Amino acid sequence: MLDSIDLSIIFGSDFVGVLLLVIILFTRGWSLPARKKESRLLLFILIVSLINCTGDIIATLCDGRPGLICYWVAFFVNTYLYLYYLFIGISIIYLVVRHIEREAPRFQSLLFIVIIVIEASLLIINFFEPVVFYMDEDNVYHRAEFFGVFVLAGLLLIFYGFVFYFVSKVKNPALRYFPVWQFLVPILVGVFVQSSIYGATLLPSCFTIAFAALVICLQNECIYIDKLTGVYNRYELEKIMMVLNRRRSERIAALMLDLNDFKFINDNYSHTEGDNALIAFADIMVDVVKSDGIVIRFAGDEFLIIMRRFKDVDINDYKERILKAVDEYNNDSGKPYKLSVAVGGAIFEYNDESASEFMDKIDALMYKDKAIYYKENGHR
Repeated sequence: MLDSIDLSIIFGSDFVGVLLLVIILFTRGWSLPARKKESRLLLFILIVSLINCTGDIIATLCDGRPGLICYWVAFFVNTYLYLYYLFIGISIIYLVVRHIEREAPRFQSLLFIVIIVIEASLLIINFFEPVVFYMDEDNVYHRAEFFGVFVLAGLLLIFYGFVFYFVSKVKNPALRYFPVWQFLVPILVGVFVQSSIYGATLLPSCFTIAFAALVICLQNECIYIDKLTGVYNRYELEKIMMVLNRRRSERIAALMLDLNDFKFINDNYSHTEGDNALIAFADIMVDVVKSDGIVIRFAGDEFLIIMRRFKDVDINDYKERILKAVDEYNNDSGKPYKLSVAVGGAIFEYNDESASEFMDKIDALMYKDKAIYYKENGHR
C-alpha cells in the first residue's frame, strides 16, 4: 500500500510538471521580445526539463522490477537525471549572470568547467564502478559514496547565483523585475528534501516550478522593455522618477545619447537598416554600462543611461568608453555607414533639482554635443 501511495505521489508530481511545461511550450512563454539568445536558452531548459520529468517516471517504474532490460533502462535514465541536474543548474545560473551582466566573468566559466569535469568524470566511472549510484540485484536504486558531490555542486551554484544577484542589485535597482530568489528557492528546497529524505523525488517538480517562476519574472520584466532594442522603455523611466520624487534625497548620474544622422541611415539604407543601427547601438551601451546602471530608449534614436546608488562616477569616462565602443563597432561591422553619437551627461542631486530640470540639463548637454558634430561635419 505504501509503495502504491509513493508511486502515486511521484507520478502525480511529474505529471503536473509535464503539463505545466507543455503549457509554457505551446503558449511560447519562453519567447522574450528582442532577447533571442535568452529565449533559445529558455527553450533548451524547457525541453530537457520535459525529458527529465518523463525520465523520472520511467526510472520509478523500473525501480525494483526484475530483468536486464529494466536494469539498463533504470541505469541510463538515472545517469541522464544526474546530467540534467548538472547542466540545468549551470544553464540557469548562466542565464541569471548573462541577463544581468551580458558577459560571464572568467571565474564563473572556470567554476562551470571544474564542476562539469568532476561530475562528468564521476558518471563515466560509475559505468564501471558504483561511485555515484548503483542498482542492486533486485534492480533497486541506491546512492553511492560520491552522491554528495552532486548535492554540494548544486548548493554551490545556488549560492553563487544568490551572491551574484544581490551584489548586482545593490548597483542596479531595476533588477527588482528579476527576483532571482523566486526561482532559486524552489530548487534549493528540492535539493535539501531529496538529499535528506531517501526515496523522495521532488527535484523534477521543483525545477519545473522554478522554471515557471523564471518565465513569469522575465515576461513581467518585458512590460518595461523596448521590444526592438531590448533595453528599458519609458515606463521604467517613469517608475524611476516616481521613486526619486518620493525620496528626494538621492544622487544619480545620467547620460543622454542620440544618434547623429540617423535619418540619413533610414532614408538611404531602409528603415530595417535603421532598426539594426538602433539595436547595435543599444547593445553597445548595455555592454559598456553592464550592471552599473540601466539603458532606456527615451524616444526614437534617443537613449538615456541612469546610474544610481554610487559614490563617485566619472561621466566622461563612460562617455569615452561608449565612443570607443562605437568606433570599434564601425571598424568591424562592415556596414556602408558609420554610427555617430552625441552624448550629454551630468550628476544630479535629487534633493536640489526637479525631474524636469534634470532632463533639461542632460538634454541641453547632449544637443550641445550634437551641434558641435553638425558644425564640423554638416547635415546629411
